[in-house]
Amino acid sequence: MDARSISIVRELMDAFAARTGLTTNRPIRRYLWTDGFAVCAFLELLRQTGDGLYLNLAVRLVDQVHHTLGRHRPDDDRSGWISGLDEVEGEDHPTAGGLRIGKDLPERKPGQPIDPRMEWERDGQYYHYLTKWMHALSRVGTVTGKGVYVRWALELAKAAHRAFVITHPDSPPKRIVWKMSVDLTYPLVSSMGQHDPLDGFVTYLELVQATLGEPSWPDMDAEISDMRSLCQGLRWETGDALGIGGLLTDAYRLAQLALRRDGERMRLLVDVLKACAASLDHDVLTASLEEPLRHRLAFRELGLALGLRAAGLLEALVESRHAHLEDSVVPHSRVEDIAGHDTLRETIETQWLKAACKGHEAWVSHQDINAVMLATSLAPESYLRV
Repeated sequence: MDARSISIVRELMDAFAARTGLTTNRPIRRYLWTDGFAVCAFLELLRQTGDGLYLNLAVRLVDQVHHTLGRHRPDDDRSGWISGLDEVEGEDHPTAGGLRIGKDLPERKPGQPIDPRMEWERDGQYYHYLTKWMHALSRVGTVTGKGVYVRWALELAKAAHRAFVITHPDSPPKRIVWKMSVDLTYPLVSSMGQHDPLDGFVTYLELVQATLGEPSWPDMDAEISDMRSLCQGLRWETGDALGIGGLLTDAYRLAQLALRRDGERMRLLVDVLKACAASLDHDVLTASLEEPLRHRLAFRELGLALGLRAAGLLEALVESRHAHLEDSVVPHSRVEDIAGHDTLRETIETQWLKAACKGHEAWVSHQDINAVMLATSLAPESYLRV
């Protein structure tokens, strides 16, 4: 990572910390997806600069998220930890009831008719946001050597899985609910996200790896078995930029976790790589990236750029372990083809960096999430490691 990129990332993350009340007296503004990536961006700045300030910011951000999104909203009739634990127990187990999304509007109440457009602005819990936070906690635990962060990630995984993975009476196989209520007692959106099973499977494997040496902690065997079953027979291809980025990221994470000659994981990796290649050639993606900036969402495209960073690291991993991976039928040529889209990553990052410098409306309208996603794409390694 060159000095200019480090400087840009520092500027982006320092401004984000100030705007959202992490380093200033401004009102605290926490949003789970953005903050999960932000934790990893701070850890990467620590790795790149050696400045302990960024470790302090990562730890402080974890604390703010837990004390903001792990508790009921100020405008809610309820108060305290959303898990229902008392103050002392809640401090020790802040993720036991999951974590709120952090949306501006309160959740939809039971029986209240759904407005699909407004639902995006309402609070609740998203499974794929919770997995991002599990990953962030795991990374903090690895960097600090403090097992409590991994324990919190495990407790979050258990709570999320228990609430989101259901057997619906109209469709007997288990599936993952897209959105749950703040207290995890009823579904807000019952459909399943296309990549949630893959994301859950890879994240659970990561947590198991992080718990080695701690046999007293709860195991994830049943949860991993559920996710493995949910992944079977699914199609992963998509024309959505953020979805492709997530696929590429999961492919790299899975590759890191599958190098112990686990044939089943390697076969899944091959399927995901096929979907990545097909998705990158999708006409919908091509058309969307040719639209004017005002019709595009920076954070979604920067998610793709981050995934393409992961593709480059995956190519290096395959090359370094070529004989091993070849035995496991991972096609080296396919990885090379996917990594060959690096010019697309450069174009996305450059376009949105220019938009940020000019204060373009498409940038400013989602500034916090845009800034953190750009910072993570420019400095990706701490986020992409497991």
